[in-house]
Amino acid sequence: MLRLIAVIIIASSSLYTIPAMAEQKVEASWYGHKYHGKRTASGEKFDVRAMTAAHPSLPLGSVVEVRHGRKVVMVRINDRCGRCGIDLSPAAADRLGMRHLGRAPVTLRPLA
Repeated sequence: MLRLIAVIIIASSSLYTIPAMAEQKVEASWYGHKYHGKRTASGEKFDVRAMTAAHPSLPLGSVVEVRHGRKVVMVRINDRCGRCGIDLSPAAADRLGMRHLGRAPVTLRPLA
């Protein structure tokens, strides 16, 4: 009986995570130099040169494909942000060509 309950719980939790893996269209911003060297939500130090990002709900350590126009980067979620869709490191914002904009529409696709 206990094994059956465990299977149901596992099946339920895997079904729950499916919507989180869908593609999302959100507004991206970037954060940077005043946070360089400070601890992120994951416990690591923020590095403005790293391909990382903050997201309000994706699991820490997740890898996300971020697309802005024709440009695409992969970032690792290592921090949390408030009301925005995603906060990119300056390095990620530079590669997407959106750092000078401050904010820009992007498409997110969680990879892992």
